[in-house]
Amino acid sequence: MIMNKLSQIWQKMISPVKSIHQKLGKKRFKNILTIIVFIGLYIIVWVWNNSTVYFLARITLYSSIPLLIVALGGLFSERSGVVNIGLEGMMLMGAFVGIFVMYRLQGDGINGQHIYFLSIFIGGIVGGVYSLLHAYAAINMKANQIISGTAINIFAPALAIFLARFFTGTQQLNFSDPFRISRVGFLADIPVIGDILFTNVYLSTYLGIAILIIAGLVLYKTKFGLRLRACGEHPQAADAAGVNVYKIRYAGVVISGFLAGIGGVVLIIATTTTFNASVSGYGFLALAVLISGQWKPLRVLYVALLFGFLLKMSDAVSAIPFLDNLNLPSLIYSTIPFIATLIVLAFTSKNSQAPRAAGEPYDAGKR
Repeated sequence: MIMNKLSQIWQKMISPVKSIHQKLGKKRFKNILTIIVFIGLYIIVWVWNNSTVYFLARITLYSSIPLLIVALGGLFSERSGVVNIGLEGMMLMGAFVGIFVMYRLQGDGINGQHIYFLSIFIGGIVGGVYSLLHAYAAINMKANQIISGTAINIFAPALAIFLARFFTGTQQLNFSDPFRISRVGFLADIPVIGDILFTNVYLSTYLGIAILIIAGLVLYKTKFGLRLRACGEHPQAADAAGVNVYKIRYAGVVISGFLAGIGGVVLIIATTTTFNASVSGYGFLALAVLISGQWKPLRVLYVALLFGFLLKMSDAVSAIPFLDNLNLPSLIYSTIPFIATLIVLAFTSKNSQAPRAAGEPYDAGKR
């Protein structure tokens, strides 16, 4: 009886929501619900006005933005039909050359932010060039894309260490970090947003947001985006419509490498002042972010924020009284992001919306 009454009460409570859902449609209802949730969180944080919350949000962005950029790179590659697990290696090569340029230029009297963006751009170019190896193997040679990506990941750290020792005598590149901006003018005074996005921030945060917007527009509002998605879903149909599948797939992989290289430089600068031929597995995490985000830019953003928060949890334990009082080893907090990755993938893989032709070499004779 009690359960029946509770069920009736619940049905009465959600019936208005169901009617609104039917009137607005599924997509518009989700968009409105998302806006309401964000407004609610904004008001809660504003009223609470806790400095620890702002600190956690800022350091979360230091990890989330690189994850977002690299995952969006993987999105372009996989949407074109080429699986790219070589993101880790592309990140590493882009990071190495970008940080090496910074290492050489610092102290030459060049403006810090100019060095910052020059390093990011060069890192992106190197990532794009390095991705051509994967593109050639996967598209021209029709090699197994998983094996090709694995080879990219294995070769990158060895090459980075060799070049670092050849040019500097050591595999570690040390640099200073004058790139963080303490306040962005009057924007830092905006409640909540000012403390998160315009205080102690890197310009790469805005770059990441811009890349997200551009990626969404390119994928869903341009001919190139339509052709890219067609090559990942049904390349034979795209070919029959006059689309050069090989060129589109090359473009997708190169864009992927370019964004991975940018993400590598952004990650190293925001998290350390020493590059030691490693990006700490962020390339694989970005791949998990992409899969969990179901190959959709906005969902990728949400998952990147979640993973970024989990990655920085171990660094912020002392600032969270509840976690600090547990007296758990920091190693446990460091493993949480990877455990969460397995759990999230286990739940999201059941309803996977991966491109149908992802991982399949294109055969023009197949119909």
